[in-house]
Amino acid sequence: MNTLKRYLGILWIIIGPLAIYYLIATAQSEILKKPVVDTKIQWGVFIVVFIPIAIGFILFGLYALGGNYDQIPESSSEIKD
Repeated sequence: MNTLKRYLGILWIIIGPLAIYYLIATAQSEILKKPVVDTKIQWGVFIVVFIPIAIGFILFGLYALGGNYDQIPESSSEIKD
């Protein structure tokens, strides 16, 4: 399972920049189709909100690749029957 987590970490690292590229390319094409202020504001907000999320994808992938999720500690506040 740990090997799978590391491979998926590589996937997350790749998905982050690809998603940013696709978002910016789509925003550019949509703004060129309809160059009004409303469209520019809408896509500007999308980009500003999504870039930190994509950076989070990259960080999550780096942590998974580094093995930080190999051993997840059990919670000390588990309910005992």
